[in-house]
Amino acid sequence: MNPRVMVAARYLVLTLFAVAVLLPFVGVTLAAFHPSGAPIAGLAWPTEWTWSNFVEAWQEAGFDRLVANSFIIAAGVVPLSLVLATLAAYSLATLNPFGGRALSVAFVLGLTLPIELVVVALYFDLSTVGLTNSYLGVILAETALFMPFGVYWMQTHFAALPVELLDAARVDGARSLTILTRVLLPISWPALTTLGVLYFMWSWNQFLLVIVLMQDPELRNAPTGLGLFVGQFSANIPLLSAASIIVIGPIVTLYLIFQRNFVSGITQGAVKG
Repeated sequence: MNPRVMVAARYLVLTLFAVAVLLPFVGVTLAAFHPSGAPIAGLAWPTEWTWSNFVEAWQEAGFDRLVANSFIIAAGVVPLSLVLATLAAYSLATLNPFGGRALSVAFVLGLTLPIELVVVALYFDLSTVGLTNSYLGVILAETALFMPFGVYWMQTHFAALPVELLDAARVDGARSLTILTRVLLPISWPALTTLGVLYFMWSWNQFLLVIVLMQDPELRNAPTGLGLFVGQFSANIPLLSAASIIVIGPIVTLYLIFQRNFVSGITQGAVKG
């Protein structure tokens, strides 16, 4: 087949996928700028553009408190998860600890563990130590649930790095922690950034775990608040659309900031030079 035809076909497929992904976001965005309570039909262009839906949604749902709670939880989950996943992955990938293969398999199996299976038991366990209705309880629970993917991600990354880097550092007398912090981490920024963005996204979007562990509505996060907001204003599509954009806004912003590193981390190792 002609190479130009193949390239054109690839771009066509990618364009179709992009349109399929972006079209719902365009529809939600357009709906958010319609007057509150207006009927929405498909991708209708607003006859009168208004920002009042965002103000009303913010006030009605109490997003100032909910968004702050989400940031507090994510600010605890992301760095803690990154540190623990990196240390565990570095050990499994380079230090060959006793039982390391079994631990690696256990972390991979942990990827298949659905949160719905453990959330009730997790609630009772945390309740016995007084960590329900607590930011710390949610942070520790999310960190544990996100750990299998983080360890697998970073272990794969470290295992793909040239062994000569480690050997040269050891010949120079560097200890394990020095090798990690001064040799491996500086060249692992794309992988760490990608993992950090994913951790933030998963923590921000967490619904079931938060609504079970946080019985106090004042401590819940933005997605749980949006869920209750939907029940109250299910017929007001412009208002619901504005609330949805408020909730997904931080994720989109973070992705745009780290877009280059995120894409580099995702594609790292796909092509060898």
